[in-house]
Order: sequence, then C-alpha cells, then structure tokens
Amino acid sequence: MEAMAAAACVLFTAALNTSPVFAKEAGELPVIGGLARVLTFRSYETEKDDIAVSVEIPTIEMIAEDTGITVDGINREILDRCDQYAEEAVKRAEEYRTAFLETGGTTEEWAEHNIRIMVGYEIKQQNSDYLSFVVRGSENWTNAYSESKYYNLDLSTGKAVTLKDMLGGDYVELANRCIREQIAARQRAGETFFTAEEGGFAGISEDAKFYINGNNCPVIVFEKYEIAPGSSGEIEFEITGGK
Repeated sequence: MEAMAAAACVLFTAALNTSPVFAKEAGELPVIGGLARVLTFRSYETEKDDIAVSVEIPTIEMIAEDTGITVDGINREILDRCDQYAEEAVKRAEEYRTAFLETGGTTEEWAEHNIRIMVGYEIKQQNSDYLSFVVRGSENWTNAYSESKYYNLDLSTGKAVTLKDMLGGDYVELANRCIREQIAARQRAGETFFTAEEGGFAGISEDAKFYINGNNCPVIVFEKYEIAPGSSGEIEFEITGGK
C-alpha cells in the first residue's frame, strides 16, 4: 500500500510538471497562510448497473519547504481511507442489487432506486494557524455506513490538534457544560433532542469529532441520529472559553 501511495504521489507531481491545465488549476486553489494548500488529488465518477460513484480525494501540499513539516502520513491515510470506503460501498450496493433482483425486483425497478455513493471533502478553516477539513463518505440508500473523519492541523508544528490543545486540561468538563447550555437554549427555541433514556447527550468522548471554525474555536460535531432525530442532520456546538 505504501508503494502504491508513493507511486501516486510521483504521478501527481508529474502531472503538475507536465500538464499546463492541471498546474494552472492547482495553482488557483487556496493558499493557506503561505505554508500549505489543499489540492484535489484524485477525482472520478463511474456508473455500473445503475450504481453511481463520485469520488474526490484531497491531499495536503506544503508550500514552504523550510518548515520541516511532513504531511505524507496524513495524505496516505486520506487516500487509503477514501479508496477503502468507495470499494466497500460499491460492494454493499452490488450485494443489495443482487438481493433485490433475486427476490423478484426488476432491473427497471432497481434503476429507480437511484443509488449514489459519494466520497468528498469540505474545508472548514484555512488560515496561517490551522488547517481544518472533513473527509466524508456516504450512500444515499443507507445511513448505516456513512463516515466522516475530521483533520485539524497546526500549521506551526504540523501536528494534529486535539480538544485538549485548544481548550486546556479541563476540556471535557468545559465542552460538556457548553453543550448542555446550548442544548437547553435550543430546546427552548423549539429544537428536539433525545433524552438520556433515548440515548441523548451524556458527555463527550475522548475522540469526539470536531473542526476549527473561523473564530479559531473548536466545533464539536454529532452525527445524524446520534443525539437528535434524523431530520436535524448533523448537530454542531461551538466551544468557547478554553485556556
């Protein structure tokens, strides 16, 4: 796998050096504090047996060479994660199609399912201090296998940023208090959250998902159905007052 990732990096570099169009597009992408930028490393769309797949894989490129920061490990992880999700999602959809047809469904009826598999990313913050983005995989016919991985990078060190780094040693207590206060306010405004008996919010975990927003504050994210009905989608809480 490492050899494949290394080969992919070589191909990417070659594309930048040999393709004027590709290099122009890459050069127009956002520059993050003059230190790094995010590029779309691989992008493709396929469709077979009425199963459509759309994949856009990001990569981090360091612009300033004297920082001593290396992002090869993160880029390999992102590439592997995206490829694995897409491969497994296609397999799940193919198994679903087989079962559907074997139980009396027709190919015309299957086409009406409009199966879509999507892998992509969204930049949350990019400034001279932090790079924060999320990589997502989803399948429109099921929520059971959706995945999201948040990457928060300190551009002064190249290290992953944790909630403890941003909020201090009592980050768990601080985050829990902020979230409970916000839930109470949002309930008063008419939003619905699960109760404790229904599996609602009971405190953050050590690996709570978060990104860094434009205020350089962490925003903790709960997946759809995690603490509220699915109609609410993902639930976010900005945490302030740390350190």
